[in-house]
Amino acid sequence: MLFLIVYFFSHQIRLRMKYEILLKSFQDLKKFCEEESFQGWDPYDGLNSWVIQKTLLGKSRLFRLAWIQLFKRNPINLRTIFGVKKDYNPKGLGLFLIGYCNLYKIEQKDEYLNKINALAEQILKLQTNGYSGACWGYNFDWQARAFFQPKYTPTIVATSFIAEALFKAYDITKEKTYLDTAISTKNFVLNDLNKTFDEDKNYTLSYSPIDNTQVFNAGLLGAKLLSLIYKYTNDDFMIYEAKKIVNYVCKKQDIDGSWTYGTLDFHKWVDNFHTGYNLECIFEYQKISNDYTFDPFLKKGLKYYVETFFTIDGISKYYNDSLYPIDIHSPAQLIVTLSKLGVFAENRDLIEKVLSWTVANMQSPKGYFYYQIKKYTTSKIPYIRWAQSWMFYAFTYYHIEYNLNEQNQDT
Repeated sequence: MLFLIVYFFSHQIRLRMKYEILLKSFQDLKKFCEEESFQGWDPYDGLNSWVIQKTLLGKSRLFRLAWIQLFKRNPINLRTIFGVKKDYNPKGLGLFLIGYCNLYKIEQKDEYLNKINALAEQILKLQTNGYSGACWGYNFDWQARAFFQPKYTPTIVATSFIAEALFKAYDITKEKTYLDTAISTKNFVLNDLNKTFDEDKNYTLSYSPIDNTQVFNAGLLGAKLLSLIYKYTNDDFMIYEAKKIVNYVCKKQDIDGSWTYGTLDFHKWVDNFHTGYNLECIFEYQKISNDYTFDPFLKKGLKYYVETFFTIDGISKYYNDSLYPIDIHSPAQLIVTLSKLGVFAENRDLIEKVLSWTVANMQSPKGYFYYQIKKYTTSKIPYIRWAQSWMFYAFTYYHIEYNLNEQNQDT
């Protein structure tokens, strides 16, 4: 009995010491982001350069694609040379907003409430007009292999995260504008995005209104958003449509539990954080709808995710068959996925090993997190959306879980 008591308290002390180290890391990140006023660069913002915007070179699809890759892959930041300015990224603001809502749930500070309102108001200003419902895109032109998107072209990915943030802000502030705006995104999802159907009339959604790609995490983020709207409206049609999307994507799951990124020949990879997105979205649909039809797919996918993408040393692999690049997005999504799926406690050792490795190897002394570690180089550019907002967002879920554990111990 004495041994068990000693073990219990020594374990709690170790947890507390680990938490204090990680809390310091988060505080350094928070200070950096607030000093930058949540503005910054992005891996894909190279087309904001005057070289593209003010010369004929910007008319070439191949040159735009090469130019983006030059900025994205280069460990040296070329942005100040070529006139790419720091800016607000709407999706990044959405992640920061969710983070401050999470912090407010832990501790009701005026500081957090002020940030919630300021971020929500800035997000409302950055809506893209001209569509059926509220929607958001990125603050830069974007040339992908599959399509070109002008600046602020709305996407389901950005819109889904931002609407979730506005719902959370409404829960705290009761500001009806936040609620109404988030609910109106249903019209963008159902009316403006393109649909690809299967033989059973299930479907997935396009990434944006101007493409027809079948990117599985994009469809599932749409299903998650419709499910969240149902939660606030009790409109059964939202769940009816969400189920069609979840059904479509689950049928695309491979036998080992994985999903490729999409259906195009150059979308056939299997990666870490998009797998995490898929699991989170299916779980949110099930939790809100009480429809557990897809639980076997979820369990198989979760097992594959945890066992495939993280090494024994706590390093987050990018692909299922390759370690590099080690991307900051992957450890961030691990924390969020396992917290939202309610399996944080049973995977605590993995989470803390991954988070500790990430802090030790990917955080600058200035507080911000690096973008990627490659085999021979490291990109240390402080990208605001891809790195800082994601780690901020993830850390707040870690803090929620730690505080829940503390409360459980007290009771």
